Amino acid sequence: MSVSRLAGALARGITRVTGGALGPYQSAVVRIGFSFTWLVFLLREWPHRRELYGPDGPWSWDMARQLIDGNGAFTVLMWSDGRLWFETVYLLSVTASALLLLGWRTRTVSVLFMVGVLSLQNRSVFMGDGGDNVIHLMAIYLVLTRCGRVWSLDARRERRRARERESGSAGGEAAEAAPAAGPGGPSALRDLRAPRAPRDVTGIVLWSLLGLVLALASLLPGLATGWAVVFWGLWLVHALWWAVNRYVPGGELRAVLDMTANLVHNAALFVIMAEVCLIYATAGWYKVQGSRWQDGTALHYPLHLDYFTPWPALSEALGSNGVMVMLITYGTVIVQVAFPFTLFNRRVKNVLLAAMMTEHFAISVVLGLPFFSLAMIAADAVFLPTGFLRATGRFAGRITGRARDRLLPGPRRPGGGTDGSSGKPAAGDPEDRRRRTLVG
Repeated sequence: MSVSRLAGALARGITRVTGGALGPYQSAVVRIGFSFTWLVFLLREWPHRRELYGPDGPWSWDMARQLIDGNGAFTVLMWSDGRLWFETVYLLSVTASALLLLGWRTRTVSVLFMVGVLSLQNRSVFMGDGGDNVIHLMAIYLVLTRCGRVWSLDARRERRRARERESGSAGGEAAEAAPAAGPGGPSALRDLRAPRAPRDVTGIVLWSLLGLVLALASLLPGLATGWAVVFWGLWLVHALWWAVNRYVPGGELRAVLDMTANLVHNAALFVIMAEVCLIYATAGWYKVQGSRWQDGTALHYPLHLDYFTPWPALSEALGSNGVMVMLITYGTVIVQVAFPFTLFNRRVKNVLLAAMMTEHFAISVVLGLPFFSLAMIAADAVFLPTGFLRATGRFAGRITGRARDRLLPGPRRPGGGTDGSSGKPAAGDPEDRRRRTLVG
């Protein structure tokens, strides 16, 4: 390859990763999947929350303190051993999960979601399983993604602002065509032609409040220096983003910030994909080394354990069929080992992806591991094709639209509807036919 071709390919690659947030639908479905999984888990465990993560658990506060002092894990539950503090953190974690599911202020709520996940899981680290580990990692990665570009309240607010800007621009053009009259005519026309960005009162109040909380946490003992740097860095970056978007929305600094955000998002999305491939690759290759997986009998044993048999009759029927046990055992190993290599072939990848999601659904029913399965399905969703996700969004939009029309009859607003009904990204999203996502 010549130097000019190499330079051209490099330039196209840089433009691709900085010019737009790739995989907006994939990042949105990952956000929805993990926030939903964690929210449902917290609600289901509400009666047992104090035994799992609170003061009534077998893993006492002093034991957790000794472990965290050694491994440096982050949890705000170590700031106090009071019951009121624990209840507050648990309730805030539930609230953050629900808001992230809806896509409200995703930049802010994704950080609060991460704080809630890390605080509860690190408080009683031995209470978790493989699904909790996946949620733990994805909660960190979601902070770095622009996961609210579609299927979110943020996207709806952005579309509304885009319509307001368009109407303002139309008014400015009309005023420019009319003769200047009255005091201050030319300056008034300039104001109409170049409207300032709307003041985000909710964002200002929210980040001012979080800044005050962070300042108090930094002054009091309990927040490690490293985590203080991380949270203050996130707070300052978002403050800079707001200031630039408010006062110089069309300047070069705004373009640089947008390119940087796209680069960070695309890198985080790539890390999520690599994490999923690593999970399946390591699981598959470890299974290959096990004698029970080699002789095809591995599935037989969990089907005869009381802990993994919520439906004894179903487990007995499946476990007593030797051929079925052997096929599922070997099929699991083959799918997990082969999946990372199928990413080079879209059709084969989609087939194995459907097989793995079906397998996780079966695990949730047969073995009684719903949250582990939900977490893995949410992680697998990062590889779903864009066309499939957009079609799913349009279908969901039609269903919700019909339900809304029946419950709230009346004329619909022009340009209304949800992002799922239109199947289009939020205003300003650079995705088009020339810019396909990494996952199809």
